[in-house]
Amino acid sequence: MPYPLLETIHSPAELRRLPRAQLKPLADEVRQCVLDNVSKTGGHLSSNLGTVELTVALHAVFNTPYDRLVWDVGHQTYPHKILTGRRERMGSLRQLGGLSGFPQRAESEYDTFGTAHSSTSISAALGMALAAHQKGENRHAVAIIGDGAMSAGMAFEALNNAGVSPGKLLVVLNDNDMSISPPVGALNRYLAQLMSGQFYAAAKNVGKTVLKPLPPLFELAKRFEEHAKGMVVPATLFEKFGFNYIGPIDGHDLDSLIPTLENIKHLMATSTSPQFLHVVTKKGQGYKLAEADPVAYHGPGKFDPAVGLTKPATAPKTTFTQVFGQWLCDMAEKDPRLVGITPAMREGSGMVAFHQRFPDRYYDVGIAEQHSVTFAAGLACEGLKPVVAIYSTFLQRAYDQLIHDVAIQNLPVVFALDRAGLVGADGATHAGAYDIPFLRCIPNVSLACPADENECRQLLTTAFEQSHPVAVRYPRGAGAGVPLDAGLNALPFGKGEVRRTGQKIAILAFGTLLYPALQVAEQLNATVVNMRWAKPLDVDLLLEVAASHDALVTVEEGALMGGAGSAVGEALSAAGVLKPLLQLGLPDKFIEHGDPGTLLALQGLDADGIARSIQQRFAALLPAAYRTLKVVA
Repeated sequence: MPYPLLETIHSPAELRRLPRAQLKPLADEVRQCVLDNVSKTGGHLSSNLGTVELTVALHAVFNTPYDRLVWDVGHQTYPHKILTGRRERMGSLRQLGGLSGFPQRAESEYDTFGTAHSSTSISAALGMALAAHQKGENRHAVAIIGDGAMSAGMAFEALNNAGVSPGKLLVVLNDNDMSISPPVGALNRYLAQLMSGQFYAAAKNVGKTVLKPLPPLFELAKRFEEHAKGMVVPATLFEKFGFNYIGPIDGHDLDSLIPTLENIKHLMATSTSPQFLHVVTKKGQGYKLAEADPVAYHGPGKFDPAVGLTKPATAPKTTFTQVFGQWLCDMAEKDPRLVGITPAMREGSGMVAFHQRFPDRYYDVGIAEQHSVTFAAGLACEGLKPVVAIYSTFLQRAYDQLIHDVAIQNLPVVFALDRAGLVGADGATHAGAYDIPFLRCIPNVSLACPADENECRQLLTTAFEQSHPVAVRYPRGAGAGVPLDAGLNALPFGKGEVRRTGQKIAILAFGTLLYPALQVAEQLNATVVNMRWAKPLDVDLLLEVAASHDALVTVEEGALMGGAGSAVGEALSAAGVLKPLLQLGLPDKFIEHGDPGTLLALQGLDADGIARSIQQRFAALLPAAYRTLKVVA
C-alpha cells in the first residue's frame, strides 16, 4: 500500500522539517503501515496502534538520536522503527534475520537501550541523563513507560533516585487504561500546556518568593495549586518523588502533545527537577476491532485487517499453557488449599478459567515478579499451597526471592514455568534458556521436565504433592499431541523411564526433545531414556544405563553450561564412572528471533541435527550402515 507522505520520511530529522499541519496525516499513514505489516507478519498490534501520535510527537520535538528515547518493554516501538529508517524492513519483523519486535542497540542508533522486560526504562534513562550531565553534554533523556510497568518496584526505585538527581530527564507515563471524555479533554489540554509553560513555572517561583514571609497565605496558595491539579489527577505522588508533574493529556491529540512537549523541553533547560508527563492513550487506536478487544489483538498472528481475527479451520492442538490452566482448575477443585498467583500474565499463563471459577483464590500481583514469589512464600507459611504461574524468563527477575524466601525456608511452592526453551519470534529476551542451570544449583528446589502434554499434567500433580519447592518447565505452544488423563495422576518423584532399548549408545532426553530423540534412535538403534527430572536426577537409572552402553548423549532445550547434561556428567564423576558423554543443548550465546523449528534446527536440536552430532562424535560405535549422514524422516 502506498504511503505518500511516509515514503518521504527516512529519519526523524526529515520528520522535524515537516510543517506542523502534516504531522496528523503522517500519523495516519504510520498507523496504517503498522496495521498492514503486523497483519502479514504477526506481532504486537494494540500497543503499537496506541502509541503512534506519541511517537510522532517525541521525534518531532526532541533531537533524536542525540536526545535519548528509552521505550519500556519495547513492544510498542513499531511506529518508532517505521520513522527511524526501518519502514521498508517491517515485512521482516520478528522473522529470522529480520527486525526484532523490540528495541535493539545493534539494530539502530535510535534504539538507545535494549528492552523487552518491563519497568527498566526510568533507570536506564536516568543513567543516560546523568552521564550527559557528567560529560557536560546538552542531551535530554526520555523514558516512555506504561501504566502497567509503572506498578513494578524497579520503576519506583528509579523514581526515588531520579527525584534527587541532576540531569535532563523526562518520564512519559503512557496510560492506556483510562479514557478522557471530550468535555474534560479540552480542560486537560489547557491545564497541561499552562502548567508546562514558562509563565506557570515563573508564577510558582514568584508566588513562593512573595508569599513565604506570610506563611498562612503561602500555605493557602500551595494547597490551591495542589487542589487544582488534583481535580484532574492525583499528581501528589510523583511530585513527592521530586518530579514536576504535568497532565494528564490526550496522547492522540498532536495539537496538545507537541506544544506540551515543547514547553517541557524548555523547562528542562532551566529546571533542576525531573519532568513527568502523563498521557492517556487507547490500545488499538484507529482500528475498531482492536479498540473493541485490545487483549485479543495484543499479539495476533497473521490476519486479514478487513475481516479481523478468525477461528482456524481446524482446531489447534492443545498447548502446554492450556494443559496447565486445566490442571490448575482440576487441582483447585480437589484441594481447597491451592491458590494461583500470576505477575500480570493471566491470559499468557492460561489462568483465565481459574480466575473465573475461583476468584477468591486467584491473585494477579501486577508486574511484580519479586513480590509474587515472596507473597507465595507468605501464603505457604500459613498452610496454603501456592502455584506461581510465571514465564521462565521472568522468574529470572525474582532469583533472590526464590533463594532467600522460598528455598532456604523449604516452602512448598509450585512454579509453573511457561515458555521454557526457545520462544521463537520474541527472541533472546523472552527465551527460557537458563532455568535448568539457575534452579538446579539451589538446595531444596526440584525441577521437572515433561516430555509431552500428558506428562506435564502428571508432573504438575507430582510437584503439588511435594512438601518443598518444585518447578515444572514446559515450552510455548503444543507438544506431541499426547491425550490427557482425565484424573490427577502423579508420576514417581525423581524417576525417569527407558522409552526405547537399543545398543551401544543411550540418549538421555530432558523434556520435549524426547520425541526427536526417539526418531534418531530408530535410525541409529540407540536406547532412549526419558529422564523427566533435571533435579533430583535419577542416578540409579543413569548408572544402570551407563553400565550397559558404550556412550551417552544428553539432549535438552536449555543452556548447556550448568544444564541437565552437566548434571549427568557430575553424577557420573561422583560415581567414578568414566563414559564418553556428548552433551547437546543451547550454546553459550543469545539466540535471536525466528521460527522456533528453524531456530532449533540451527542449534542442531532437531532430529536431523541430533543424529548428525551423534554420527560425527561416535561413528566408531555405529554399524557401518548408520555412519553416513541422512535426513531423518
